[in-house]
Amino acid sequence: MALSQTSNLSKTQSLLLIKSFLIWTFTLAVCLLVVGFPLVVLMATVGCLLSVVLQSVMPVSAVLLVAGSLIMLNVMAVIFAAGMLTLKGVHPKEVKWLSWLHRDRSNAYYCLCCLPFNL
Repeated sequence: MALSQTSNLSKTQSLLLIKSFLIWTFTLAVCLLVVGFPLVVLMATVGCLLSVVLQSVMPVSAVLLVAGSLIMLNVMAVIFAAGMLTLKGVHPKEVKWLSWLHRDRSNAYYCLCCLPFNL
């Protein structure tokens, strides 16, 4: 009986760990795209310049190499940050600035339509 409860508890903890990692991965990817847009523009500019420079060295695959390495760098940074936050035990519900992840709708403000309605 105790062995089955221990096994069930470890399965639950591993599922919570995977769920936390996936939520962090999604959250960090969205934040990188939305908040980090100037960083993405800067990386694209540096990537274009680097591919122009590398074009003289390897004419066929310079753009592919630069684009692939920039995408891989972004994906690895998001996965590494999500893994570190998950291993430290920080759950996304504990972070105050991630209020859009919480189910609490008491602080939500809804846009009111300016059309007249009889309520």
